[in-house]
Amino acid sequence: MSPWIEAMRLRTLPVSVAGVLAGTACAIYHHRFALPQMLICLIFAIVAQIASNFANEYYDFKNGLDKKGREGYRRGVTEGDIRPGAMKRATYLLLLIDALLGCSLIYWGGWWLIAVGVAIAIFAVAYSAGPYPLSHHGLGDVAVVIFFGFVPVVFTEYVQAEVLRIDSVTLCTSLAIGLLAANVLIVNNYRDCDDDRAVGKHTTVVLFGRKTMRTVYLINGTIAMTCLAMATTRAPQWTVAGWISIEAMVLLLWQKICASTGTALNSMLKFTSILVLVSTIYLLVVLSLWPE
Repeated sequence: MSPWIEAMRLRTLPVSVAGVLAGTACAIYHHRFALPQMLICLIFAIVAQIASNFANEYYDFKNGLDKKGREGYRRGVTEGDIRPGAMKRATYLLLLIDALLGCSLIYWGGWWLIAVGVAIAIFAVAYSAGPYPLSHHGLGDVAVVIFFGFVPVVFTEYVQAEVLRIDSVTLCTSLAIGLLAANVLIVNNYRDCDDDRAVGKHTTVVLFGRKTMRTVYLINGTIAMTCLAMATTRAPQWTVAGWISIEAMVLLLWQKICASTGTALNSMLKFTSILVLVSTIYLLVVLSLWPE
């Protein structure tokens, strides 16, 4: 696989897609679906995550936090496949492209969306860089809940509806997607715990230990499924089988994570990412078929 494609971390991109689809599900529920805005948000979210992944690879290398032969996915910069300068330029070029793309949403959402775009750009870099990198100080999980849950869901719905409407369905959907996205990060950091501890990178797994964060993974999944149920109360009772099935997947993945170490966790990371997308598709179908 091309080092650049690997650096995009395609296995985790369903998390970006999920936030936009979930926001679209809320828009449809409120009878406000708009395809152009949805597509722009979708491309914007994917490009923003790729830029963040590039920044993470570059700045972790620059700060000496990566090493060759790590248990996680191959890092092109660390392994010498990609020049550091090229990765840095690619990061900021993608952020520039995303900024221009995001400006098109001003037509529907107003000039104040610039502030939202700036916050997203700052997060994309500040996750790994700056005077206080979020991922190095146990704040990555909280940031993921906000920027992969609440931000994409609320603002994807907003630019389609052209009205900022945050009700119980939108809030429950945002929290569900955010917590499931945080689980993707937990698996990633669970796998890398020993390497991160050795270089002083204080993820939540390093701070609280693998056992605690395994429990958090299960709690996140359970709360997320409860939120899914609360967001779909207008649907027939038989649709409960959907979120029960997803909760069963959470339990299965949790058991697998408890029994896995090293590179075996790479597949758990992929399936946790897919689970976020599956949950979103369930929401999209149910909220579309049984709107308010």
